[in-house]
Amino acid sequence: MTSGAAIGKAARSIRAGGLVAFPTETVYGLGADATDDRAVAAVFEAKGRPRINPLIVHVAGRGEAEALAAFDDRARLLAKRFWPGPLTLVLQRAPDCPVSWLASAGLDTLALRCPAHPVAEALIRAAGRPIVGPSANRSGRLSPTTAAHAAAELGGLSAMVLDGGPCRLGLESTVVALGDGPPVLLRPGALDAAAVEAEVGPLAEPAPWAEAGPRPSPGMLLRHYAPDSPLRTGAASARPGEAMLGFGAVDGELNLSPSGDLAEAAANLFAMLRRLDGRTGIAVAPIPERGLGRAINDRLRRAARR
Repeated sequence: MTSGAAIGKAARSIRAGGLVAFPTETVYGLGADATDDRAVAAVFEAKGRPRINPLIVHVAGRGEAEALAAFDDRARLLAKRFWPGPLTLVLQRAPDCPVSWLASAGLDTLALRCPAHPVAEALIRAAGRPIVGPSANRSGRLSPTTAAHAAAELGGLSAMVLDGGPCRLGLESTVVALGDGPPVLLRPGALDAAAVEAEVGPLAEPAPWAEAGPRPSPGMLLRHYAPDSPLRTGAASARPGEAMLGFGAVDGELNLSPSGDLAEAAANLFAMLRRLDGRTGIAVAPIPERGLGRAINDRLRRAARR
């Protein structure tokens, strides 16, 4: 586990406008001071990320979040129930919110999350400011779930990497928008949407957005989370030259979960796709469209687009 001295050094780097890759329970993030326009711009530059794609702002707790955005009763309920944890709330920015407008792609909403990882929490508290933290990879690529993955993705970039071990969940956060109407599921993720619905009622689907305009949430680009190898979903077996990624009784070179456990499959997804990358192609066994399977299939569909 990362030492206190390393966290202190990373926090000083954040305050000075530097970039730091850090672990969360979902995936590794590429952190920067969310209130520093230049630091936020450096994150977009390092990832090659389109500036229409907003960033999630990581905070240490609900108190810090309520200083940045407008919380209604539903937002407070969800934060109390699921924070720290893999839920991102998209809320109206507070009038005096210090977060860079670039982080929210110029929108008047803000994506906020409180990560459930001791290294992430310690870094945010030591830095003393909110931290943007998109996945620590090149834009559109597989999200990193270990420090080694993050270091490999960032290449020669002069960013410090905090090693907190493998990510426990291995899949990005669930993103829910709360506005004047019903809550909207913008991105399925590591928190089952049914758990959110049990607290605030049915989640609506997002309205269509302009193809060239800002996205209402991170993770909504049509092609995303992709290996270099072409990916084929719903496969019963591999074709010649393909590597097979199995699930349950459909076996392969690797198996996301031989027992058919969707939580295990989610935790293994990006790491196993990395291990099979570089082949002629990757065939992935069918994943049930229920619970966490919905989020896994969302990532696979985006990864398979060419």
